[in-house]
This record gives sequence, structure tokens and C-alpha cells, in this order.
Amino acid sequence: MIDTVLNAYKPQPVPLRRANAAKPARSKRRWADAVFASSTALAAGVILVLLMAVAVFLVMSSQNAIFAGSDRIAAEVSFARGMSFWQFAGAAIFGTLLASAIALAIAVPFSIAIALFISHYAPRQIAAVCGYTIDLLAAIPSVVFGLWGMWTLEPLIRPLFELLPASFGFVPPARNIVMGGLVLAIMIVPIITALCREVFIKTPPLQQEAALALGATRWEMITMVVLPIGRSGIVSASMLGLGRALGETMALLMVLSPGLLVNMRIFSPGQHSTIASQIALRFPEASGLETDFLIALGLVLFALTFAVNFGARALVARHSDFSGANA
Repeated sequence: MIDTVLNAYKPQPVPLRRANAAKPARSKRRWADAVFASSTALAAGVILVLLMAVAVFLVMSSQNAIFAGSDRIAAEVSFARGMSFWQFAGAAIFGTLLASAIALAIAVPFSIAIALFISHYAPRQIAAVCGYTIDLLAAIPSVVFGLWGMWTLEPLIRPLFELLPASFGFVPPARNIVMGGLVLAIMIVPIITALCREVFIKTPPLQQEAALALGATRWEMITMVVLPIGRSGIVSASMLGLGRALGETMALLMVLSPGLLVNMRIFSPGQHSTIASQIALRFPEASGLETDFLIALGLVLFALTFAVNFGARALVARHSDFSGANA
């Protein structure tokens, strides 16, 4: 009787057929993993090759303009207005950075406020409607923003500019760099808001509940928990919006009265312009050295965008260790 019971509870050996049947499935998974890893590496390599191809094209095509003398540029590049390449590029860089800075100064506070409203204040249904609206605004083409800014926003903003003191130097119409920065801000608000909203939603709920349990108000909880934890995400969203603003073409081309001056008369038309708008404005009628001149401006914009993105990545990496983003 005892032997019968012990034999009943004795571990049974695993059949060889089942052990052998598991091997093909495991080898199939390993083969699929290898294929997927190879495809992702190929995709990353294609991106690097395309980036290098663009850089090589810009460098090779812009050498004639970069190393051309001022006399040759003055004779063959009609829109240079007697300036050398680097003088022209410097004025365009100044206008590009000025418009982008104005856009960020307007867009970032509004975007953070809208994202906080959607994630922490609005009821669920209203938050869903606001989220869908923000996503739809991000899909509107830039030329539509330019048309709207030129025919609708400018007449609305002009009376406000006319109320400014004379020391601000406003000259109608309101087709100045401030108007261009305002249109850019409206264009990048959806991008920054969508990213900030996702960052704020991902804030650990236990930390928010702990702050509220200790007696903090909702605003104190946001300032002590949500914003510090989402700091790196806010910086990333802002830099992504800055990249969009730096390369914007049609909206600024339609809103601005272009100029190539380096000054702070931001309320006067005909003072500033951007690299992208100058390329779009001049390229259809360019020929010879003028084409190389504009391609060289594209190289400058390429380098500027790369430097901004590289600096943004370094800034995000610097602050992510202290923001709780890696928790």
C-alpha cells in the first residue's frame, strides 16, 4: 500500500516529444528578433545616410557663394543689396532668432497653461474636446495660418499697436516681426501643448495624492510635483516648437514686410526677415550665383537648426536627472 502511494506521487518525467516541440518555436522567436533588430538598425542607418547626403549637397552647392568676393556678389546677386554673404546671412539669422524668440515667449506660457487645464482642471468631456481641438490645430498647413494672419489677425491687432507710446516706433500696417512672432506662436502652441499634456498626465499619481494629503492645494501640488517632474518634458516640447519656428517659411513670408536690418525696431515693418522666407521669396527667380547664394543660406539654416537641437538635447539630459523623469 505504501509503495503504491509513493509511486502515485513520484514526479513523472517530461516526455521527450514536448521538449523537442518547444525548440522550433524558440528558434522561430530568435529568428524574428534578429530580423526586427536588423530592420531597426537599417532604418537608423538610412536616417544617418540621408542626413549626411543633405549636408554634403548643401556644402558642395554653396561653396561658390561662401568663398565669392563682395564685388562678385554685388555684381551677380541682385537681392544682396551690396552686402557680402556673411552680412546678408547675419541679418537673416538675427531676424530668424528674433521671430523664434518672440514666438517662444508667447507660446510656452500659454501652452503650459492649456496643458495644465486639460490634465488637471477640466472635466473629462471638456478635456477630451480641448485635446481633439489642439490636435486639429497642429494639422493646419502653415499657408492657412499665413492667410489668416494677413487678412484677419493683422486688422485686429493693428488698433492695439496704435495704442502703444510713440517711443515703441510702431508704423502701420502691423506687418512687423512682432506680428510674425505672434503667428508663429499660434502655430507652435498645439505642438507644445500636446507634448506638455502627455508629460503632465504621466506624472505619478501617488506623488500628487501625497502632496494633497499633506494639505497642499491643487496649485501648490502642481508647482511642487507636476512642474518639477515634467521640467525635462517641457524643455523638450519647447525645443521642438523652436525647431518648427526656425524653419517656418510661408506664414512669415505672407505676414512680414521683409527687411535685412539688425535692430530692435520690432514694431516697424520692413526691418527684419528670416532665412527660410528669404529662400522662398528669391529662389523662383534665382539663377547662377544667386542659386548658390540661397543654397548657402540653406546650409546656414541647417547648421543653426542642428546646433539648436543639439543644445536642446544637452539641456534635456542635464535636467532629466533632477526632474524625476527617470523615476
